[in-house]
Amino acid sequence: MAGPAKRSDKLKRLVAVQRHMEKMAENELAATTRHRAEVNQSMEDVIGAIGSMEPIHRQFSQHYAERFGRLTMKERQLAGIQQLQEMKVLKERTKADRLEENMKEARDHEDREAADDAISELIEITLGVQMIK
Repeated sequence: MAGPAKRSDKLKRLVAVQRHMEKMAENELAATTRHRAEVNQSMEDVIGAIGSMEPIHRQFSQHYAERFGRLTMKERQLAGIQQLQEMKVLKERTKADRLEENMKEARDHEDREAADDAISELIEITLGVQMIK
């Protein structure tokens, strides 16, 4: 049967979970960044088609203008989402860092407590031996 869990062990598990949450937020941000890059590439392609002198592209200029408007709106939405996700990554990282600091402090406290207990036991043993003599 395992003894009572140490506070530092509990915090260590929480740090692992929080780091996982941070990684998930980073992956979401990376996906949004990739999607934004794709939208920007599409916008550049549409601009190229609008500015083209080929007759086929001139026939679809209205379609290209509408598509560019939709892409612009999509890019703005993605920029807002990306900003929120960047804040979320920062928030999750800050939480994990704080938990890690608390875990280290708890571990230091537990180590000091164990050292104090060891010294107390040594003193008790020493006093016990002196009383026997």
